[in-house]
Amino acid sequence: MSMVCLFFTIMKISCTIHLCILPLMCLFLSISCSEKRAPVNIILETDIGNDIDDALALAILNRYVDEGKANCLMIGVNKTGLMPAEYVDILNTFYGHQDIPIGVALNGVQDDDSTNYTRIARLRDQDGQMIFRHSIGNYDSLPDAVRLYRKVLSSQEDNSVVIASVGFSTNLIQLLDSRPDSFSSLTGMELVSRKVKLLTIMGGSCDGSGNKEYNIVCDIPAAKRIFSEWPSEIVVSPWELGEYVKYPSRSIENDYNWVEYHPYAEAFKLYGNYPADRSSWDPTAVIYAVEGCGPWFTQSSRIDISILDDGRMIMKLNPEGKRSFISSNDYQCQMLVDYLIQLASQKPLSFK
Repeated sequence: MSMVCLFFTIMKISCTIHLCILPLMCLFLSISCSEKRAPVNIILETDIGNDIDDALALAILNRYVDEGKANCLMIGVNKTGLMPAEYVDILNTFYGHQDIPIGVALNGVQDDDSTNYTRIARLRDQDGQMIFRHSIGNYDSLPDAVRLYRKVLSSQEDNSVVIASVGFSTNLIQLLDSRPDSFSSLTGMELVSRKVKLLTIMGGSCDGSGNKEYNIVCDIPAAKRIFSEWPSEIVVSPWELGEYVKYPSRSIENDYNWVEYHPYAEAFKLYGNYPADRSSWDPTAVIYAVEGCGPWFTQSSRIDISILDDGRMIMKLNPEGKRSFISSNDYQCQMLVDYLIQLASQKPLSFK
């Protein structure tokens, strides 16, 4: 049996076992959840605006902050343009978390502000007033994401930070390449090695299909280096997982009526072929970053991951490796959808 066949055989067996013990796991989780855990110190790295699932991931992260499960240290936007950062600002402000710092890419992938849903940040009502409240007066003055990373990481305890990357790897590679500065005498590689314990990435395909996934191919050189050089453990949430986790448009119609304008619901309506359901790739990486596998995911064996020149992801079994990926069966995917609805549609604490 080839190594690839052996790998996916192991995954199939593990998924079957996981399904069988799922009721017991849920019972265990209901008991253990009563024990208060310290919030996860998390950073979100996003290409917000390219797909609506980034907005959902950000909404869920804000809910985790509300629930005391996460402490969001910063949000990095890894493409150029002002509207992505504006959208991050209005959504954070909507949830009452306008104090979360936002960093922007200096040399990111170019954003076309006129064609994506982030333009709802500038929507006005009939009286000419902004529909969504802003907390940042001048988006041109937002800090370089890499400089903000260095400032934030240098102030954290060692091995205490989780990064959820749901866009391109541009900022993260620039962070690795960064030099000592006023915030830290460490190089970027040294700083990440000391402070970051886990990187979750939504990107690539782990099913052997050879799919060239968007987040990888938009900056292939950065993606190649992330998997070969990033010092901490990396857990991948692949394309095929989020493809089957469909956020239903019926939820947009029925679950957000407690407010006239919700920044996620309005963005959902503006994006794509509403009222079609939308795949939800990015939230899976955030959920794993904060809560681990829970009842929703099965984690693979340890592997090595490399990216080919055309953007395809290649995996190789390695018991000593620091890479792995998550998957979900049909039952887990439905549980994920229900959980996404529960998290995203709740009123923020700022509304209570």
